[in-house]
Amino acid sequence: DRLLYIQKPWDIKLNCHYDEHTSDIEDNQIIAWTLHCICRTGLYSAKVSPMLRQAYHALQNLVTLQPYSARDCIGRNYNRLNQNYQRLHALCRFFLEHSGPSHKTGSNTMLPFLVNMAKLYERFVAEWLKSHLPSGFGVKILEKVNIDKTLYFYIDLVLYEVATEKTCCILDTKYKIPISPSREDFNQVVIYAITQDCQEAVLVYPAPLTQPLDVKIRDIRVRSLTFSLDGNLEEAGQLFLKKLTGLSAEC
Repeated sequence: DRLLYIQKPWDIKLNCHYDEHTSDIEDNQIIAWTLHCICRTGLYSAKVSPMLRQAYHALQNLVTLQPYSARDCIGRNYNRLNQNYQRLHALCRFFLEHSGPSHKTGSNTMLPFLVNMAKLYERFVAEWLKSHLPSGFGVKILEKVNIDKTLYFYIDLVLYEVATEKTCCILDTKYKIPISPSREDFNQVVIYAITQDCQEAVLVYPAPLTQPLDVKIRDIRVRSLTFSLDGNLEEAGQLFLKKLTGLSAEC
Protein backbone atom coordinates (compact mmCIF):
# COMPACT_ATOMS: atom_id res chain seq x y z
CA ASP A 1 0.00 0.00 0.00
CA ARG A 2 2.80 2.42 0.81
CA LEU A 3 4.46 1.79 -2.55
CA LEU A 4 1.19 2.63 -4.28
CA TYR A 5 1.05 6.04 -2.62
CA ILE A 6 4.69 6.76 -3.39
CA GLN A 7 4.25 6.01 -7.09
CA LYS A 8 1.41 8.54 -7.52
CA PRO A 9 1.73 12.33 -7.31
CA TRP A 10 0.26 13.64 -4.11
CA ASP A 11 -2.91 15.66 -4.46
CA ILE A 12 -2.66 17.87 -1.43
CA LYS A 13 -5.37 20.52 -0.96
CA LEU A 14 -5.06 22.92 1.92
CA ASN A 15 -8.14 24.80 3.07
CA CYS A 16 -7.15 28.42 3.61
CA HIS A 17 -8.50 31.97 3.26
CA TYR A 18 -6.53 34.72 1.55
CA ASP A 19 -7.02 38.17 0.00
CA GLU A 20 -6.14 38.61 -3.65
CA HIS A 21 -4.41 41.92 -4.36
CA THR A 22 -6.33 43.98 -6.92
CA SER A 23 -6.61 47.61 -7.93
CA ASP A 24 -10.38 47.37 -8.35
CA ILE A 25 -11.23 48.34 -4.78
CA GLU A 26 -13.66 50.92 -3.44
CA ASP A 27 -10.87 53.33 -2.48
CA ASN A 28 -9.76 53.57 -6.11
CA GLN A 29 -13.31 53.47 -7.47
CA ILE A 30 -14.18 56.64 -5.54
CA ILE A 31 -11.19 58.45 -7.06
CA ALA A 32 -12.01 57.20 -10.56
CA TRP A 33 -15.63 58.34 -10.29
CA THR A 34 -14.57 61.76 -9.03
CA LEU A 35 -12.14 62.21 -11.93
CA HIS A 36 -14.88 61.11 -14.31
CA CYS A 37 -17.24 63.76 -12.92
CA ILE A 38 -14.62 66.50 -13.13
CA CYS A 39 -13.76 65.60 -16.74
CA ARG A 40 -17.42 65.86 -17.72
CA THR A 41 -17.78 69.38 -16.35
CA GLY A 42 -14.92 70.89 -18.38
CA LEU A 43 -14.34 73.37 -15.54
CA TYR A 44 -10.57 73.18 -15.54
CA SER A 45 -7.73 75.06 -17.19
CA ALA A 46 -5.73 73.92 -20.20
CA LYS A 47 -2.72 73.44 -17.91
CA VAL A 48 -4.59 70.98 -15.69
CA SER A 49 -6.35 69.11 -18.50
CA PRO A 50 -3.48 66.74 -19.51
CA MET A 51 -2.76 65.70 -15.91
CA LEU A 52 -6.44 65.20 -15.17
CA ARG A 53 -7.06 63.04 -18.21
CA GLN A 54 -3.86 61.06 -17.70
CA ALA A 55 -4.89 60.18 -14.15
CA TYR A 56 -8.40 59.25 -15.24
CA HIS A 57 -7.28 57.02 -18.13
CA ALA A 58 -4.73 55.28 -15.89
CA LEU A 59 -7.46 54.28 -13.44
CA GLN A 60 -10.01 53.58 -16.15
CA ASN A 61 -8.14 50.46 -17.27
CA LEU A 62 -7.82 49.10 -13.73
CA VAL A 63 -10.99 50.10 -11.91
CA THR A 64 -14.69 49.48 -12.43
CA LEU A 65 -16.43 52.81 -12.97
CA GLN A 66 -19.48 53.10 -10.77
CA PRO A 67 -21.18 56.09 -9.12
CA TYR A 68 -20.37 57.27 -5.60
CA SER A 69 -21.69 60.15 -3.55
CA ALA A 70 -19.89 62.62 -1.31
CA ARG A 71 -21.25 60.72 1.69
CA ASP A 72 -19.29 57.62 0.61
CA CYS A 73 -16.08 59.58 1.26
CA ILE A 74 -16.97 60.15 4.92
CA GLY A 75 -16.47 57.81 7.86
CA ARG A 76 -14.12 55.43 6.10
CA ASN A 77 -11.63 53.30 8.01
CA TYR A 78 -7.96 54.03 7.41
CA ASN A 79 -4.86 52.21 8.60
CA ARG A 80 -1.16 52.22 7.83
CA LEU A 81 -1.81 50.36 4.56
CA ASN A 82 -4.35 52.79 3.11
CA GLN A 83 -3.82 56.04 5.01
CA ASN A 84 -2.65 57.75 1.80
CA TYR A 85 -6.25 57.63 0.58
CA GLN A 86 -7.53 59.84 3.40
CA ARG A 87 -6.56 63.16 1.81
CA LEU A 88 -7.60 62.00 -1.64
CA HIS A 89 -11.05 61.05 -0.39
CA ALA A 90 -11.37 64.42 1.34
CA LEU A 91 -10.79 66.11 -2.02
CA CYS A 92 -13.19 63.70 -3.70
CA ARG A 93 -15.90 64.63 -1.21
CA PHE A 94 -15.43 68.31 -2.01
CA PHE A 95 -15.82 67.83 -5.76
CA LEU A 96 -18.67 65.33 -5.50
CA GLU A 97 -20.71 67.70 -3.39
CA HIS A 98 -20.81 70.12 -6.36
CA SER A 99 -20.85 73.08 -4.04
CA GLY A 100 -18.36 75.58 -2.69
CA PRO A 101 -17.34 75.85 0.94
CA SER A 102 -19.44 77.69 3.49
CA HIS A 103 -18.46 80.07 6.26
CA LYS A 104 -20.32 77.81 8.69
CA THR A 105 -18.56 75.21 10.83
CA GLY A 106 -19.21 71.60 9.82
CA SER A 107 -18.53 68.23 11.38
CA ASN A 108 -16.33 66.80 8.61
CA THR A 109 -12.60 67.21 8.02
CA MET A 110 -11.56 69.22 4.96
CA LEU A 111 -8.25 70.35 3.51
CA PRO A 112 -7.62 74.10 3.80
CA PHE A 113 -7.39 76.10 0.58
CA LEU A 114 -7.35 79.69 -0.65
CA VAL A 115 -9.84 81.40 -2.96
CA ASN A 116 -8.52 84.09 -5.30
CA MET A 117 -11.24 86.62 -4.52
CA ALA A 118 -9.85 89.25 -6.91
CA LYS A 119 -10.15 86.83 -9.82
CA LEU A 120 -13.54 85.59 -8.61
CA TYR A 121 -14.91 89.14 -8.38
CA GLU A 122 -13.58 89.94 -11.85
CA ARG A 123 -15.29 86.90 -13.37
CA PHE A 124 -18.51 87.52 -11.48
CA VAL A 125 -18.81 91.07 -12.82
CA ALA A 126 -17.93 89.86 -16.31
CA GLU A 127 -20.52 87.08 -16.37
CA TRP A 128 -23.21 89.32 -14.90
CA LEU A 129 -22.61 91.93 -17.59
CA LYS A 130 -22.67 89.31 -20.35
CA SER A 131 -26.21 88.31 -19.40
CA HIS A 132 -27.56 91.80 -18.56
CA LEU A 133 -26.08 94.23 -21.09
CA PRO A 134 -28.61 96.11 -23.25
CA SER A 135 -29.14 94.98 -26.81
CA GLY A 136 -26.39 96.24 -29.09
CA PHE A 137 -23.63 96.08 -26.48
CA GLY A 138 -21.07 93.35 -25.91
CA VAL A 139 -18.27 92.70 -23.45
CA LYS A 140 -14.82 91.23 -24.03
CA ILE A 141 -13.18 89.50 -21.09
CA LEU A 142 -9.42 89.64 -20.50
CA GLU A 143 -8.72 91.39 -23.79
CA LYS A 144 -5.04 90.90 -24.69
CA VAL A 145 -3.14 93.98 -25.82
CA ASN A 146 0.25 93.44 -27.48
CA ILE A 147 2.75 96.27 -27.12
CA ASP A 148 5.60 94.42 -28.84
CA LYS A 149 6.81 90.82 -29.14
CA THR A 150 7.61 90.47 -25.44
CA LEU A 151 5.40 93.10 -23.78
CA TYR A 152 1.65 92.69 -23.43
CA PHE A 153 -1.12 92.96 -20.86
CA TYR A 154 -4.75 91.96 -20.36
CA ILE A 155 -7.67 94.34 -19.85
CA ASP A 156 -10.27 92.95 -17.45
CA LEU A 157 -13.37 94.05 -19.37
CA VAL A 158 -13.93 95.93 -22.61
CA LEU A 159 -17.45 97.22 -23.29
CA TYR A 160 -18.11 97.73 -27.00
CA GLU A 161 -20.86 98.43 -29.51
CA VAL A 162 -21.66 95.28 -31.48
CA ALA A 163 -22.60 96.96 -34.77
CA THR A 164 -19.39 98.98 -35.11
CA GLU A 165 -17.13 97.06 -32.68
CA LYS A 166 -16.20 100.45 -31.26
CA THR A 167 -14.88 100.35 -27.70
CA CYS A 168 -17.20 102.30 -25.42
CA CYS A 169 -15.68 101.76 -22.01
CA ILE A 170 -12.73 100.11 -20.27
CA LEU A 171 -13.43 98.43 -16.92
CA ASP A 172 -10.87 97.26 -14.39
CA THR A 173 -12.20 95.38 -11.34
CA LYS A 174 -10.51 95.91 -7.97
CA TYR A 175 -11.40 93.63 -5.09
CA LYS A 176 -10.44 96.06 -2.35
CA ILE A 177 -12.00 99.03 -0.55
CA PRO A 178 -9.51 101.91 -0.36
CA ILE A 179 -10.44 105.44 0.66
CA SER A 180 -9.86 106.49 -2.93
CA PRO A 181 -8.33 104.86 -6.05
CA SER A 182 -4.57 104.52 -5.89
CA ARG A 183 -2.24 106.29 -8.30
CA GLU A 184 -1.19 102.93 -9.73
CA ASP A 185 -4.77 101.88 -10.45
CA PHE A 186 -5.52 105.25 -12.01
CA ASN A 187 -2.46 105.10 -14.28
CA GLN A 188 -3.25 101.54 -15.24
CA VAL A 189 -6.80 102.18 -16.42
CA VAL A 190 -5.73 105.34 -18.29
CA ILE A 191 -3.13 103.36 -20.23
CA TYR A 192 -5.77 100.74 -21.01
CA ALA A 193 -8.07 103.44 -22.39
CA ILE A 194 -5.30 104.96 -24.53
CA THR A 195 -4.48 101.60 -26.15
CA GLN A 196 -8.14 101.13 -27.07
CA ASP A 197 -8.68 104.73 -28.23
CA CYS A 198 -11.46 104.95 -25.65
CA GLN A 199 -12.72 108.00 -23.75
CA GLU A 200 -14.33 106.17 -20.83
CA ALA A 201 -12.45 104.24 -18.14
CA VAL A 202 -13.99 102.79 -14.99
CA LEU A 203 -12.51 101.29 -11.83
CA VAL A 204 -15.02 98.85 -10.32
CA TYR A 205 -15.04 98.24 -6.54
CA PRO A 206 -17.13 95.91 -4.35
CA ALA A 207 -18.18 98.75 -2.00
CA PRO A 208 -18.57 102.54 -2.23
CA LEU A 209 -15.37 104.52 -1.70
CA THR A 210 -15.06 107.32 0.84
CA GLN A 211 -13.60 109.52 -1.89
CA PRO A 212 -14.98 108.32 -5.24
CA LEU A 213 -13.21 109.31 -8.42
CA ASP A 214 -14.60 111.36 -11.30
CA VAL A 215 -11.90 113.19 -13.25
CA LYS A 216 -10.96 113.89 -16.82
CA ILE A 217 -7.44 113.71 -18.22
CA ARG A 218 -7.34 115.13 -21.74
CA ASP A 219 -10.17 113.30 -23.52
CA ILE A 220 -10.38 110.37 -21.11
CA ARG A 221 -12.92 110.37 -18.29
CA VAL A 222 -11.94 108.16 -15.35
CA ARG A 223 -14.48 107.21 -12.70
CA SER A 224 -14.96 104.75 -9.89
CA LEU A 225 -18.18 102.72 -9.77
CA THR A 226 -19.50 100.15 -7.34
CA PHE A 227 -20.85 96.67 -7.96
CA SER A 228 -21.72 95.94 -4.36
CA LEU A 229 -21.61 92.44 -2.91
CA ASP A 230 -23.71 93.41 0.11
CA GLY A 231 -27.43 92.79 -0.02
CA ASN A 232 -29.31 91.92 -3.20
CA LEU A 233 -26.82 91.24 -6.00
CA GLU A 234 -29.40 91.73 -8.75
CA GLU A 235 -30.34 95.18 -7.47
CA ALA A 236 -26.68 96.10 -7.05
CA GLY A 237 -25.98 94.94 -10.59
CA GLN A 238 -28.84 96.93 -12.07
CA LEU A 239 -27.67 100.09 -10.29
CA PHE A 240 -24.13 99.50 -11.54
CA LEU A 241 -25.37 98.85 -15.08
CA LYS A 242 -27.49 102.01 -15.09
CA LYS A 243 -24.48 104.17 -14.26
CA LEU A 244 -22.24 102.23 -16.63
CA THR A 245 -24.48 102.47 -19.69
CA GLY A 246 -24.97 106.14 -18.90
CA LEU A 247 -21.22 106.60 -19.27
CA SER A 248 -21.30 104.84 -22.61
CA ALA A 249 -24.39 106.54 -24.02
CA GLU A 250 -22.31 108.44 -26.56
CA CYS A 251 -21.12 105.26 -28.29
